[in-house]
Amino acid sequence: MRNSSSVLRSGLTVAVAALPLALAAVPAVAGPGISVSTTGSTVSVTTSSCTQINGSWGTASLLTSSQGSFAQGRQVTLSGTSTSQSAAWSSVSPGTYTVIVVCSDGTTAGTQSVVVSTAPSPSRSASPSASPSRGVMGGVGGSTTDYGTVTLVAGGALVGAGLLGTAWYLRRRNKPYRL
Repeated sequence: MRNSSSVLRSGLTVAVAALPLALAAVPAVAGPGISVSTTGSTVSVTTSSCTQINGSWGTASLLTSSQGSFAQGRQVTLSGTSTSQSAAWSSVSPGTYTVIVVCSDGTTAGTQSVVVSTAPSPSRSASPSASPSRGVMGGVGGSTTDYGTVTLVAGGALVGAGLLGTAWYLRRRNKPYRL
């Protein structure tokens, strides 16, 4: 009997210790709210909390850090369907903003802060150049210029004339002079 009670106590201790871990593993169910995102200087908000009343879903407002109420911000009317409503602000300057969505029935769908950062300036980066289509032309000094037919014929004629002139000079030099 003594062994069974100690096993029972240790089993309960393990179960009680594991309870917080088991509860933490259960995902929390998120309630209705808003989702805010930024792309460059555009801020957009999406919600599924509002219902349409008299043709209106509600209004979203973008507030700067110095503005304190919904009416002071840049207001945009929500548009969308019964499953998703959205609004967007363009040309938003960099800074920290608060987005508030108020449905047409007067309830607040959610509030969220967002940071709009400056657009990254285009930077020049070294890009690899294309390799020559005919590879490296060894022995030609790495030149990849394609010369036309006229240029090649003229160059060949000059080389030929130089060879003929050299042969004529050497032949004349080998003859003994007669007086």
